[in-house]
This record gives sequence, C-alpha cells and structure tokens, in this order.
Amino acid sequence: MLARSGEHGLLWHAMAAAGLLLDGPRRPVYRRVSLSVLATMAANTSVKLLIRRARPLLEEMPALTPTSFGRSYPSAHASTSFAAARVLSEALPPPPLYVVAAAMALSRPYLGVHYPSDIAAGALLGDAVARLATPSAR
Repeated sequence: MLARSGEHGLLWHAMAAAGLLLDGPRRPVYRRVSLSVLATMAANTSVKLLIRRARPLLEEMPALTPTSFGRSYPSAHASTSFAAARVLSEALPPPPLYVVAAAMALSRPYLGVHYPSDIAAGALLGDAVARLATPSAR
C-alpha cells in the first residue's frame, strides 16, 4: 500500500490537494509541495536516464512489486517523499512527515526494487530540490 501511494508522488499530491482545500492561509505552501514533487520527479528521471543503473535482479528473490521504469538510481519514491516532507514541514509538524518519508524510502529495498544507495541519493536529491522551493531554506 505504501509503495503504491508513492508512485509519482501520489500521496504527497493528495496531501497538497487536501491542504489547498482545507487550509486557506497556507495555500502557498501546498502549491509549493506539488511543484516540488513535480520538479523532483523531473530531476529524478533526468538522473535515471543519465546514470542508467538497472534495478536489482535476484532470481531466488524476485521483486515484490512491479515498477514502471527499469532504472533504479536514484529512487523516485525517496526523492519525492523527502522533497514533500521538507516543504510540508512549513505547514505541518516535521517528525511525522519524515517518518512517512523514511518508511516510503526504506520500503523500496525491502520490496527488491532498489539498492540502499538509490535511497540515499533519492533522499538527497529530493531535499535539494525542495530547498530551492522553500524560501526559509535559501
């Protein structure tokens, strides 16, 4: 369930949409969340196409979830999750956001679709993109 909700940043887009509807005073933050997730997906895809690292393949332990893209570095689930957590922490308490982001990221090696270094690179990429979208982090 967690892995599916992370596809293309779906969970984070849903949280941003809910914030846009329910939290009028902080709408600019929720807009930046969606923009950050989209920008992070674009950056992530660019790096994946440049690096071209194949996903883990162990015959005795097949992946537990399907993937839409054959490249693994960096993890898009990790990058979008950490980007969203960084920006959302302007409007919501940071600890639960980062717990969800970490759980999302750490689920990927467990599911057999990423190496640990994919997760670390994704988290760093997402945080870097979000810093560009977060006025207080500049």
